[in-house]
Amino acid sequence: MKLRFKVSLITAAALFIGSAVSGAAVIYQSAYYNREKTVESYEQQTTAAARVVGKELEYELMADFTDATLASYYDYVLQKYAPAHYILVEGGEVVCNRTSYELADPTDIRWSERSVIQKSEDRYLLLVGRAVPAAGAKEYTLIGIQDITPVYEDIYRQSLLCAGICAGVSLLAALLAFAAVRRSLAPLRELQRAARDISGGRLERRADVRTRDEIGMLAVSFNEMADRIEEQVETLSRESERRRQMLGSLTHELKTPMTSIMGYADSLLHVKLREEQKERALRHIHEECGRLSRLGSKLMSLLGMYDNDSICMEEVSVEALLNSVARAEEAHLREKGMTLRCFCEMGTRRMDRDLFESLLINLIDNGIKASPDGGVIALTAAGEQITVQDWGCGIPAREISKVTEAFYMVDKARNRREGGSGLGLALCEKIAQLHGAELKIESTVGEGTTVRIVFYKTFTV
Repeated sequence: MKLRFKVSLITAAALFIGSAVSGAAVIYQSAYYNREKTVESYEQQTTAAARVVGKELEYELMADFTDATLASYYDYVLQKYAPAHYILVEGGEVVCNRTSYELADPTDIRWSERSVIQKSEDRYLLLVGRAVPAAGAKEYTLIGIQDITPVYEDIYRQSLLCAGICAGVSLLAALLAFAAVRRSLAPLRELQRAARDISGGRLERRADVRTRDEIGMLAVSFNEMADRIEEQVETLSRESERRRQMLGSLTHELKTPMTSIMGYADSLLHVKLREEQKERALRHIHEECGRLSRLGSKLMSLLGMYDNDSICMEEVSVEALLNSVARAEEAHLREKGMTLRCFCEMGTRRMDRDLFESLLINLIDNGIKASPDGGVIALTAAGEQITVQDWGCGIPAREISKVTEAFYMVDKARNRREGGSGLGLALCEKIAQLHGAELKIESTVGEGTTVRIVFYKTFTV
């Protein structure tokens, strides 16, 4: 059963029970009051009738009356003062009966001073007995009989009316409750439809609920949850697409060294070569294997940073970090007769020392590759940024936005010749993001390139 039907039925039942109980209490009190008032009124009438009848029964000549005359006199007295509703009892015997009923036991003491209600067939009779005072030597009892069936019929009619009113009120309450509950639960139905649409793939769907009650608050939370789910799904989709493209690019990149290795290996196996040719073929195989190893290592590093949350953040002296990078690049710089100029005005920074050192080494290596022999590389740390600048060949403006894509290389021939894989700047960008920073690349063809690592927020773990 739907919730709106349950609430409507419960409301109608509660109202019906409440109305029935209160109506029954009112009817009971009303019936009790009417019955007591009727009994009290008839008791007063019977008491008054007993007094006046008693005065008549003090007549001195009654002692000389014959039985027939006495019976006529009793009838006369009752007809005169208490017509049609009374029975006169004397000495346990009925001496005059002006009613249409017969007493089963005139000697019953209940008729002396009590009021009794008896049911005879479908009628309700009120019997009131009173001793007749000052009636001479004899003892008389006047018993009044009153049909009070109309009182009970009135109670019955009131009960039916109350039941009808309760039923009508309950039905009306059920209809009103159903309409009110249906209106109140309309936002829940909207939430249900929104949830069904979202589960069906419509992630942009939101619940259109504008109420300010608890359901409205629930709808706001539901929409916020849907926003987060949509953001996460979009992020996962983008990440999945990036990895798919990365794997496709890796497959493409592996083809060249693998083809070269297979070609030289085939020559060594099936062609008779001179010692010089064998040595050259083996050297090429060794170089291509080294390139494959570097390519695999960088790819694993890149994938590891997407999945690994074990980054070790600590306070690191930036000046000590720059000195360490300079020592690591000393041999590489010496090969090309180049100079690394370091300048530091930054104190300590919270970072993963190994990752950030790898970032700077990658940027310096790129500068060395792009610069002529005898050139200069500048490494500067000041304010909220660390800068690596070279005065080499530069990057075309249309290529700058692409250089941080995995496997993208501006000069593919030069990069492959120098052992590049196109993963360096992709790694650098990811490391910068992990440290709450971003790479900003400025370059002019023929003038050189400046890469800025700008810290835009504090990284916390």
